Amino acid sequence: MTSLLIPSLILGWLLDLILGDPRRLPHPVVFFGRLIAWGEHRLNRGSHRRSKGLLLAVTLIAGIYGLSTLVFHLAARWPAAYVLLATITIFFCLAGTTLIREVRQVFLALDRSLDEGRRQVSRIVGRDTSELSAQEVRTAALETLAENLSDGVIAPLFWLLLLGPAGMLAYKMVNTLDSMIGYKTERYRLFGWAAAHIDDIANYLPARLTALLMAFSARQPLRTLRFVRRYGPEHASPNSGYPEAALAAILDCRFGGPHCYFGQLFPKPFIGSNDRPLSTLDMKKAVRVNRLSEVKMVLLVEILLALSVCL
Repeated sequence: MTSLLIPSLILGWLLDLILGDPRRLPHPVVFFGRLIAWGEHRLNRGSHRRSKGLLLAVTLIAGIYGLSTLVFHLAARWPAAYVLLATITIFFCLAGTTLIREVRQVFLALDRSLDEGRRQVSRIVGRDTSELSAQEVRTAALETLAENLSDGVIAPLFWLLLLGPAGMLAYKMVNTLDSMIGYKTERYRLFGWAAAHIDDIANYLPARLTALLMAFSARQPLRTLRFVRRYGPEHASPNSGYPEAALAAILDCRFGGPHCYFGQLFPKPFIGSNDRPLSTLDMKKAVRVNRLSEVKMVLLVEILLALSVCL
């Protein structure tokens, strides 16, 4: 089956590159979200919320992995069917193009008015955007772009390499669980504890690999890596700080600082010290670094898949 992943990856990645997330087609993440919402509504009450959250997370992740493993095992009897199914899975699991489009729209909206920029950036961030300044809107968009390179591109490809398409789908469930219930608010602090920690584990290596790829997609990779070593661990998240620090180093800017989620202010350290104004040119540079990192990861996975077939 590994040999069939080589053409599937190229085809799936090209589809994402050209089309982005298909708005009119049923997306597995939407289905995952409905399952999570259904489980959270029924279990996030009463006592033992941490155990209930763990039960929901493990059940959904293992269920998706087991079911999709069975489906792909059956599809492997017909190579053309396997390639088609794997291509569609990879296409749905990659989210590089859509986020880049969204970030571009944030900068275009901000050129028209601050209110438009705030509304546009609220589509891609979880924090409260109603009081953000123009600089904070641009910062939020670029931080999300860096983090999404890890969560939406590098990590899915990493798990594709390790566990195949089923692993890629299981990772998307992990990521969706964290994005929906992995918050330290009163509602989710106990129930979402397991989801947040599983996501931390699943992204530990991909986040650092993302920073490495970004560094070697820039002009001064060693300087960028020194910056990442200094500021990556400063982030409240054990993983998000690494791609964000890489982009902050490349743009010579400052990310981070306190954010407001669900009406609560969360103190977060700054990444970098140069609080200079960000511009559309910075966004274009960030997008270029993202694309170069993405291409390098696809090539790396393809080479490793080919080597595993030959050995």
